[in-house]
Amino acid sequence: MTTATHEETLGFQTEVKQLLHLMIHSLYSNREIFLRELISNAADACDKLRYEALDNDAIFEGDSELRIEIEHDQDAGTITLRDNGIGMSRDEVIENLGTIARSGTSEFLKQLSGEQQKDANLIGQFGVGFYSGFIVADDITVRTRKAGTDASDGVEWRSRGEGEFSVADIELERHGTEIVLHLKEDAREFADDFRLQSLVRKYSDHIDVPVRMPKVEKARDEEGNEIEGSETTTWETVNEATALWVRPKSEINDEEYKAFYKHVAHDFSDPLAWSHNKVEGKLEYTSLLFVPGRAPFDLYERDGARGVKLYVQRVFIMDDAEQFLPLYLRFVKGVLDTRDLSLNVSRELLQQDPQVDKIKSALTKRSLDMLKKLAKDNDAYQTFWNTFGSVLKEGPAEDHANREKIAGLLRFSSTHTDSATQDQSLADYIGRMKEGQEKIYYIVADGFNATKNSPHLEIFRKKGIEVLLLHDRIDEWLMSHLTEFEGKAFVDVAKGDLDLGEVEDEEEKKAQEETAKAKEDLVKRVKEALGETVQEVKVTHRLTDSPACVVLPEHEMGYQMRRIMEAAGQPLPEVKPILELNPEHALVARLESAEGEGFEDLARILLDQAVIAEGGHLDDPAAYVKRLNTLLSA
Repeated sequence: MTTATHEETLGFQTEVKQLLHLMIHSLYSNREIFLRELISNAADACDKLRYEALDNDAIFEGDSELRIEIEHDQDAGTITLRDNGIGMSRDEVIENLGTIARSGTSEFLKQLSGEQQKDANLIGQFGVGFYSGFIVADDITVRTRKAGTDASDGVEWRSRGEGEFSVADIELERHGTEIVLHLKEDAREFADDFRLQSLVRKYSDHIDVPVRMPKVEKARDEEGNEIEGSETTTWETVNEATALWVRPKSEINDEEYKAFYKHVAHDFSDPLAWSHNKVEGKLEYTSLLFVPGRAPFDLYERDGARGVKLYVQRVFIMDDAEQFLPLYLRFVKGVLDTRDLSLNVSRELLQQDPQVDKIKSALTKRSLDMLKKLAKDNDAYQTFWNTFGSVLKEGPAEDHANREKIAGLLRFSSTHTDSATQDQSLADYIGRMKEGQEKIYYIVADGFNATKNSPHLEIFRKKGIEVLLLHDRIDEWLMSHLTEFEGKAFVDVAKGDLDLGEVEDEEEKKAQEETAKAKEDLVKRVKEALGETVQEVKVTHRLTDSPACVVLPEHEMGYQMRRIMEAAGQPLPEVKPILELNPEHALVARLESAEGEGFEDLARILLDQAVIAEGGHLDDPAAYVKRLNTLLSA
């Protein structure tokens, strides 16, 4: 290595400065993870070099034994970690070590408040990688050269993590990357042989690249005494150095699975569940899939990282191979190692390979089975649902073949508990259905209170019939793709004619018909007063306490979905509701006896109140207030 040339000092990207400051303070209690993160990066670099060498083994530069080496110097207070992987060019060093090139970064950092516990969890969603070194070091030096380039193309990067870094050109004989951590005074405990070895075994035993540490031995004389100056150094592999997924499941314990998940997902927390399977026959592959315990910050980013880590015959091919899982399972992390694809496969070729569809179908089924098994643990599944439930709700629209399986995994609020917590399954609902009930009833509104207090639920509460309360933004769209479950049709209680089937006896139905006939004149007068603002007016048997409600035609888009579409700039045709009146209510009796302008005002008040109760918006709120004030002062 020669003297550095072409040196320049650059400033960190603003997001990096924020992340460094918060990370150093928030992750103080979990500092040992820095070694796991740096080893994971080194292993990825080795994987990438192995892949590049498939087409050109000269890129190994005569050093094809991929490895990671860790040394320490207690006196100097340093830890040195090096690999002979792919390495980086000058531009890549500046990009990778000076910026965070991930969409949604700014939005993510806005969530960071400075509260240590909360921020530590949020940072765990982001993944800190190389920057974790600053948790224990106040000065970091990186020396690297990209494999296949000249020795003069080496690069040295230095920073104290305080806002800027320097980059210089250096001579570097070997390719790969070397990181020197100058430890803080209170972190010198890590410059210890036993401590480092134990951390490697704890966090990186599953890495299939050998992690080596120097072992110093001294010769002894005939009496067994060490001979001064006789030291010899050998390199000892301290990890298992075998890809975890190729080992038999019976030989892998839970802690090893959890550690591997943290490596592959760059997460700080344990997974909720995992599924490890080896398939032989027409298709030959091994998959190891995980359900995370929390969502990554970019879960809803269109170009966020998703998919499995793809290997072909144990050779790393690519990160985030999204072709092997549907979009609604984008939270699933893991590894796929297959023999059914070529080693030079690309993302474009994956889209054209029929084997990919077969593997995708199998991994989708495996993932859904994993969730079904997790659902047996109510607390663990509730954690999953609170985190990823909205994503899973995309499933019925995307995956028709597995619609019934996905429906069985969905969770809802319902009138059974009147709780906003979505913890009721469709199987639970069916198990509680009233005798003679043949349909699954639900209501969609914008917010839990709007669903729970909807006038449409009055007859159902009176009859003791459970109704699912759907209050997520995605719910109406979900139900447009979910028509039945276990042979039971879904019915929106706020749309179309209400038919309770055999839950109502013939006597009740006859009474309803008689009431409707008796109120024909009132219904006609109200329709004339309201004109084209309503599609129809009728007497209802839905209500017990409210004077009126509005009902949409059976196949009409609901108010919640209309607001979403309109907010997105989508023009929609006007919808005319059906107004249903409760003949037993005092206001309807007053309406029946009113005349002239007072009749029209009261009819419009009842309509407007019903629209508001459903979460709709009034075209002329001021006119509604004026009519209401007139009524109250009469």
